[in-house]
Amino acid sequence: MPKVSVITSLSYDHMAVLGDTLAKIAGEKAGIIKEGVPVVSAPQSEEALKVLERVAREMSVPLTLVGRDIHVIPLTSSLDGQTFRLTDNLQSANLPTFRLPLLGSHQLENAATAYAALKASGIPITDEAIQKGFSQVKWRARFEIARRDPPVIFDSAHNQDSFAKLRETLETYFPGRQVYLIFGASEDKNIPGMFAEMKPKIRKLIVTRADHPRALEPEKIIRLAEQAGVESEAASPVESAFRRALDLSAKDGSIVLSAGSMFVTAEVMKAWNNLMSLRGR
Repeated sequence: MPKVSVITSLSYDHMAVLGDTLAKIAGEKAGIIKEGVPVVSAPQSEEALKVLERVAREMSVPLTLVGRDIHVIPLTSSLDGQTFRLTDNLQSANLPTFRLPLLGSHQLENAATAYAALKASGIPITDEAIQKGFSQVKWRARFEIARRDPPVIFDSAHNQDSFAKLRETLETYFPGRQVYLIFGASEDKNIPGMFAEMKPKIRKLIVTRADHPRALEPEKIIRLAEQAGVESEAASPVESAFRRALDLSAKDGSIVLSAGSMFVTAEVMKAWNNLMSLRGR
């Protein structure tokens, strides 16, 4: 029997399997809610939350919701990470300050969800131990800054919601800067939605294709980019697209960003490691 059931923020993804509304997606995700097992949820849309609350009531288990039962208080933020405090509806005064190396306000919500899950699980763990754990977190390709000037960033955003968070994080840490976006996507993704979120930040889209059977052909993505009014060009394989973005960035200092497909970003990260090895770093 699990100690706790955890549900992260739900968005439109894998809709062929999970459903085409947030209520349907929440219904599928709520399948992990079990009798006798407390539930912790990250912030949810009203539509999804209604489903989770109903299932929790049916199972007679408590539901802790980040943003309602536990709150994040951001303190400081820089390229080195973030500090924050947590508070609950009891206004507990003894909750400590935490440091998190991950960037973006959504990562604070993830940390609060993890904290709430640990507390709900009944596992004997101190806040000091959680402080240490948070301070040592490493999560590859989550707004991972490989180089600061000009910036090279690896990210795993691959749907409209995660692209919205990516754009917000870019504006927080690199306000006013545009990106050369190395982009590929799987055939089932809402590519126009991703472009709509990121369009104000894109200087040029460098379209490529990962070595993956569900990867969409660059020509199809180029057509979608044209429809969205996003300037683009194609370059394959992924390493060539990455080198093209680096060359463009060297001329004007724009950000080099990989996103759209975890498979593309993984290949970009490999190309970066190879480049650093050749340079003796």
